Amino acid sequence: MIRIVIAEGQRMLLDALAAMISLHSDFEIVGKACTGEEALKLVTDVRPDICITDIQLPGMKGLELAERLKGGSCKVVILTALVQVGYFERAIQAGVSAYLSKDSGSEELLKALRSVMSGRRVYTRELLADSAPEENPLTEREKEVLLLVAGGKTTQEIAGVLHLSRGTVRNYISGILEKLRVKNRIEAIIRSKEKGWLEPFPI
Repeated sequence: MIRIVIAEGQRMLLDALAAMISLHSDFEIVGKACTGEEALKLVTDVRPDICITDIQLPGMKGLELAERLKGGSCKVVILTALVQVGYFERAIQAGVSAYLSKDSGSEELLKALRSVMSGRRVYTRELLADSAPEENPLTEREKEVLLLVAGGKTTQEIAGVLHLSRGTVRNYISGILEKLRVKNRIEAIIRSKEKGWLEPFPI
């Protein structure tokens, strides 16, 4: 018996998905959640074999949930209707077992779940084709500055870490905002995370 937790923000879809999977005797739905936080607690409490999660959950998103579950015994299956560059790469880094389109049929989903339990990874081909990584426009120094910004450091603190003047740091930040086409530091951090660009760099 394959024990499953499902996380889906829309209650009707959540119930329909659970009902469909429950029709098959080798699956058991052991929990349903409408937010990422609820799903994380459920996985911790009931220890399912698989957590199926929508990528766009209320609160904690599906990718963040996958990252939180990485390294545990629960396999993560992402369902998405989005074709977004950077999402697939981030899912791979989080160690998800399957990355599937919501346009997939029920039989395709069930086959993927069984494949995941046998140790295989399953990715919807259309999502793969549209997930070619977009080149990061930032220089190595700009990446270092943005990483420190994401770590909560002030302009003065960044200047100290990188041995730069505050004016130079401000210039770097202005360049980062322009290249990423965002209005402020928070948007720069969010955009870089979505693209899978905000990774640690040696400082």
